[in-house]
Amino acid sequence: MTGAGTTAPRVGIRIPPCDRADRVVETVRRAEELGFDEVWFPDSQLLWRDVFTTLTAAALGTGRIGLGTAVTNLATRHPAVVASAARSVAELAPGRFTLGLGVGNSSVGPIGLRQSTSASMREGIGMLRALLDGQEWEFEGKVRSRLRDPQPGVPLHLAASGPKNLRLAGEVADGVILLSGVSPATLASATARVREGAEAAGRAYGAIPLTVSAFCAVTDDVESAARRLKPVCASIAQNGGAPFLALAGIEVDVPATVEGVYPDLVHAEDWDKAVEICSAWISDAAALRFAEEFCLFGTAEQLTQRLRALHAAGVTGVLLQHVGSYHPPTDLIEAVGSSVLPALALPRPA
Repeated sequence: MTGAGTTAPRVGIRIPPCDRADRVVETVRRAEELGFDEVWFPDSQLLWRDVFTTLTAAALGTGRIGLGTAVTNLATRHPAVVASAARSVAELAPGRFTLGLGVGNSSVGPIGLRQSTSASMREGIGMLRALLDGQEWEFEGKVRSRLRDPQPGVPLHLAASGPKNLRLAGEVADGVILLSGVSPATLASATARVREGAEAAGRAYGAIPLTVSAFCAVTDDVESAARRLKPVCASIAQNGGAPFLALAGIEVDVPATVEGVYPDLVHAEDWDKAVEICSAWISDAAALRFAEEFCLFGTAEQLTQRLRALHAAGVTGVLLQHVGSYHPPTDLIEAVGSSVLPALALPRPA
């Protein structure tokens, strides 16, 4: 098992709640059996089953593996509702639950809401922490209330990619989920912003857990596998990430609106069609570069080396993602669990 005191970061896997909770838990159990440290569930009310229902089933159906949201939001869910849900899961999985928060993304877009601002995230995190700690909170300047049977100590992690939210994470969050990928240039830029926030708040930067989210594939044919990443690469460029891609030598120009993909590029229901559409702006060479720089694509030996390098650079955890949103990452779990995790458990050669 990986973790603190080893030569590798904690290894987590993203499992979308894409089926009945009892069936999803079977996948979670397999990840636990193979030695994964954590399972993270995304939250999007129209795309998947309810994340806290799934987490409850996972908490009752496992005994060791860490469980978390990656991520829920404070726009479609009021912070007081999130506090109650988080408390309910945390008491079923003592010491195993992490509440990952983000700006909303695929939860808010399909219902016409805006993503949370940094200011609203700051206030929401403050409310969550107060309620979970059993303190009173003044709502709308009118009434003071508290959470009955609170659950102090639930870690609040903030997912961030832009400079404002990265600094905010360093200031107020118990951990950060970095959406910069594993590219050394973008990772260094992102962690620098987290450090700025921590130092401004008088916090110890080195004590803040850093989890990097990255698409992953165990393969000896990276060029072929990389083509599947075109919608992901296009989405990053489309949403203001072109400068980050440029840092890794990827120059792309994607229109603000892409027709023919539902609900969005990263969560396309017809992935093959999305790949075909995005080929108009993302070449095979650009997709390969993206896979090599931002993702964890390669042989088991290559991934093992890269994970150890990330740990040496200060990363405490990785959140591995498969391509696709509507089926479980069964193949990725088996590949990483059988060939990468055993290698990570071995001492680093002298």
